[in-house]
Amino acid sequence: MHFTSVVCAIIRRENTFLLARRPEGKRLGGFWEFPGGKIEPGESAEAALHRELAEELGCAVVITHTLSPVEHVYEWGGIRLIPFVCEMAAGSAEPFAHEHSALEWAAFEAFARYDFAPADVPVIELLKSIA
Repeated sequence: MHFTSVVCAIIRRENTFLLARRPEGKRLGGFWEFPGGKIEPGESAEAALHRELAEELGCAVVITHTLSPVEHVYEWGGIRLIPFVCEMAAGSAEPFAHEHSALEWAAFEAFARYDFAPADVPVIELLKSIA
């Protein structure tokens, strides 16, 4: 099976993390996720992360950790999700939901209240080691 490589940003601010809600009408609409997107041909995972966050959230981050990739198979295909733990870059604009229906800063302990996209669920398990 072919896996599409996708990056996601686990943006940490003090004791909270930025969560983004996928818009209704799009694939996985209504689910919460760590923001990110597909890696373009010839692009590094880190470059894809910075590009996607600029496009989707209008913000800049500094990568602090890279977590192990997670593979998930949906009915339409598989994704290989590469999670990066980040902090907001000094002087960056506050994240704004250009493509998501909502953004929220949530404590790790509150994650159970959110309906996460299935590929993001194993990322939460990986995050336990540093949360």
